[in-house]
Amino acid sequence: MLKLIRLELRKNKFNFLKSVLIADLAILGFMILIAFTSLNEGEFSSYPDLFDGVFVFVKAIYIIFASVLLSKLVIDEYKNNTITVLFMYPVPRKMLLTAKLIIVFVFTFLSIFLSDIVISSILTGVDYFVPATIQGMLTQDLILTHLMKAGTDALYAAGMGLIPLYFGMRRKSVPATIVTAIFIVMLISSGFGSFRMGNLIGVSLSLALVGAGIAYLSIRNIEHQDVA
Repeated sequence: MLKLIRLELRKNKFNFLKSVLIADLAILGFMILIAFTSLNEGEFSSYPDLFDGVFVFVKAIYIIFASVLLSKLVIDEYKNNTITVLFMYPVPRKMLLTAKLIIVFVFTFLSIFLSDIVISSILTGVDYFVPATIQGMLTQDLILTHLMKAGTDALYAAGMGLIPLYFGMRRKSVPATIVTAIFIVMLISSGFGSFRMGNLIGVSLSLALVGAGIAYLSIRNIEHQDVA
C-alpha cells in the first residue's frame, strides 16, 4: 500500500508544501486583519474565540482542498477514462482506490491540524507584541485543550472531506465534487454569534462517519463499477 501511495504521489507530482503555505498565509493575513483591526468590536476578544475562529477558516479551506484532490486523483480519472489504464496494473482495484483516498484523508487531516496549530501560535505571538489585543491568560490547560480539540476536529473534518466523492463519482463531475464540499462548509459554518453547526460533536461526528461510509462503499463496489 505504501508503494502505491508513493507511486500515486510521484505520478501526480504534488507540491503539497507550496499549496499549504499559500493557503495558510492567506488565512493568517485574513485573521490578523480581523483580530487586530477590530478591537472595539469584540472580534476574537479571548483565546478560545481566536482558536475557534482560526479553525473555522482552516477547516473550510482544506475541506474544499480535499474535494480538489478527490477531483484530481479519482474523478478526473473516471471522467477522462484514464482509470482503465490503472486497472490494467496487476494490482486489485480496491487497493488503487484505497491508496488515493488515504492520500486525501491524511493530507486533509495533517493540513488542518498543523495549519491550525501554526496559525494559532503565530497569532498568539503577535498578540505578545501587541498587548491588550486579546483578553485573558494563555494557560497550559488552555493550550492542551486546544491541541486535543484541534486533533479531534481535524479528524472529523478529514472524514467530511470524503463526502464529495459520492456526488463526484455519481456524475463523474469535478464541479459537482467541489460544489458539494462548498455546501458542507456552508453547513458546518452556519449559525449565529459564536455558535456554529460544526461545533456540535454530534454533527461533526455524523458527517465524518458519512464520509468514511462513502469511502468504504466506493472501495467495496469498485470491482463491479463500469469505468467506460
